Amino acid sequence: MLDSKSPRRIGPKETVVLLAGLMALNAFAIDSMIPALPDIGSDLGVSDHNKRQLVVVAYMLGFGSTQLLWGPLADRFGRKPILAAGVALYTVFAMLCGIAKSFELLIAARFAMGASAAVSRVLVVAMVRDIFEGEEMARVMSLTFMVFMVVPVIAPSIGQVILMAGPWRLIFIVLAAYGLLMGLWSWLRLPETLHPEYRRSLNLGHIFTAIGQTLSDRLSLGYTLALTATFGGLTAYIASIQQIVFDAFEAPNAIGLVFALVAAPMAAASWGNSKIVTRFGVRRVGHSGLIAFTFVTVTHAVIASLIEEPLWLFVTMMAAAFVGFAFTSSNLSTLAMRNMAPIAGTASSVQGVMGTVGGAIIGFAIGQAFDGTVRPFLIGLAGCALVAVVATLVTEKGRLFGAKETSRQPVA
Repeated sequence: MLDSKSPRRIGPKETVVLLAGLMALNAFAIDSMIPALPDIGSDLGVSDHNKRQLVVVAYMLGFGSTQLLWGPLADRFGRKPILAAGVALYTVFAMLCGIAKSFELLIAARFAMGASAAVSRVLVVAMVRDIFEGEEMARVMSLTFMVFMVVPVIAPSIGQVILMAGPWRLIFIVLAAYGLLMGLWSWLRLPETLHPEYRRSLNLGHIFTAIGQTLSDRLSLGYTLALTATFGGLTAYIASIQQIVFDAFEAPNAIGLVFALVAAPMAAASWGNSKIVTRFGVRRVGHSGLIAFTFVTVTHAVIASLIEEPLWLFVTMMAAAFVGFAFTSSNLSTLAMRNMAPIAGTASSVQGVMGTVGGAIIGFAIGQAFDGTVRPFLIGLAGCALVAVVATLVTEKGRLFGAKETSRQPVA
């Protein structure tokens, strides 16, 4: 529901671009850091290369830690004011990261930055659920996720360009400026989307009831567990890729190109998903993507166990795997939110906590197993995919590729 009191009603294209820009806050905050990890470690006295992964993982843990806070607040006070508060805090903590004089303070500020940015994940999903239904919701979700996928193509290169212009701290100043821009844009243009009849109190009993409904719904719980596993694989990739390219393949100058070659097909696949999901249905497309993701990751793990693969083969297989991931993530997210309209904010929070915290822990565990080769990462990634398949099979009672559901029009 778009607020009719807005003097200039925001159009659907601007709505999608704005929501996607909010989602991109997190991708920029994570992926622009990758080229700077060696400089951060050197400047702040961190000699353990694996420990530098905390710059990424701390953000993700923070990102998952507060989602149960943002959702109920947004269900009570509305999406717009809560979004503004979270983005403002994101900007402040990005500035704190930029002036941190110790690794410990940087990690604490990164955690707080992620905790603030969690508002964007919770509310973008909730607002899409507020406005759209059925396959149309999946289409819009896919478009917002597409920008989230495109950002990793350019974020490491942007990070490298910033490092050419100044120290690693300048990256955080740029992130703060981007946060300020998105905060102002969303405040000036974004209408309130919360349906009045869905506004909830902050009564703990009501909140826990909504949490219970989220965890007791078969689609919500099952697909959230599947997404947790796949997000664990994505986190492992983000946390490990710098070491893989720098140490395993000894090609530090290729880090930006590797990110682009893996992320660009993933972004294109996410755009393709938005075009075909309304024709073939969320389940058919999402399940097909998951099967493809699993097949490629398991095959890649087997190949890497048998030979010393070159960088070009690693990049090719990873690009193929994440194409499958692109057809999986937004569709499984849509299925998880299918029955959650009356409690969209809280449901998005619960699912987000499980997905991001669980995924961050899984990804960190896989990243810490790095031994100078790609094998631990690839075995862990294949394991994540297999767990996601099992969770999906249990959720659907052994039946995949369900019939296309009838699309409904967006909620007016």
